[in-house]
Amino acid sequence: MRKTRSLLAAGLACLALPLAVPAAEASTPVVKRLSYTCPFPLIGLQKLDVEIKASFDVPSAPGGTFTTADLAVSVTVPDKSTRGLALVGAASIEGTASAGVMLANGPLTLPLSLPLTVAKTAVPASGAFTTQAAGSVPPVQLPNAGRTTLTIGGFSTRLTPKKADGSYTGLGSFTSDCTLDPGQDPVLLSFDLAGTQTEYRYAVAGSTALKVLGATAPLTGSLTAGPVFATALDETAADFKAFGFVPGRADLRFTPDGPQTGEAVDGGFAAHSTLALALPQVTLFGLPVADAGCRASAPIPVDLRTGPGFAMATGGPVTGTYAIPPLTGCGAFTAYLSSLVQGGGNTFALTLTAR
Repeated sequence: MRKTRSLLAAGLACLALPLAVPAAEASTPVVKRLSYTCPFPLIGLQKLDVEIKASFDVPSAPGGTFTTADLAVSVTVPDKSTRGLALVGAASIEGTASAGVMLANGPLTLPLSLPLTVAKTAVPASGAFTTQAAGSVPPVQLPNAGRTTLTIGGFSTRLTPKKADGSYTGLGSFTSDCTLDPGQDPVLLSFDLAGTQTEYRYAVAGSTALKVLGATAPLTGSLTAGPVFATALDETAADFKAFGFVPGRADLRFTPDGPQTGEAVDGGFAAHSTLALALPQVTLFGLPVADAGCRASAPIPVDLRTGPGFAMATGGPVTGTYAIPPLTGCGAFTAYLSSLVQGGGNTFALTLTAR
């Protein structure tokens, strides 16, 4: 029965995976038969045969979600186990299980622990009998094109045999950690998720904090995630206090300077950009103190990563850090202005909104 629930969990995971794989939208049945070895009190190791049945619906492209339905897992308990349960006066058995599966979708590797419920099942005096287990599988997003596999491992069950009057037997509730028998194919599903990856476009709003300058500048712009990653930020300005009391203002212009790449990570993405930073105008007391060619002396690597609550379809929080190299081309005050901004610990705190 533990095995049943574990297998059920595995079946659920298995269903979830295929859902995002093919491009068809028709319901597709899945059947998988496996054998496990599970330790039982009093009678030792026992082999259980498990059958998983389910159907799944799939999205048309990477980035979509899959759902599962009609999931049924049956476990055949052998006669020796039946007689062992009857020996302690068990008239029924029920419990829970947790199955371990591994979902791989391109570079994404996601371990899943799926909870299951083993339905209350009557225990005969002898002979094999079958238990049924069920559970639910949350929607899973498959962000990447390419090879996708769902592999089942072991499972753990906690079962409770009861007497006819509903009281516990001498076994109480016991836990059994089951292992997949060797020589079997542990892959529940394997397929190529093909087609063009969905492109997502977002409006950007947020800010960048300049640590050494002690100032924050608002940011707006756009970001594209998908087969091609691209970040475009509008020019902005940061107000600051030089020497702690002299009012200043620095215009900031971030522009792409090199390839922009990215990959799917945990339902969101990580974007990698190299940006040039220009300070076309810097003022103190409202008076210009920098030449128009004032800029960072080298490109700035920036990594942006989605945070909790982010969804590809709607957007959410994105953060990143970066370091500013020494400035150049600022004129007579280059060294001083560089000392105001040069250094690490600068941050981006952005919110993306799907367009």
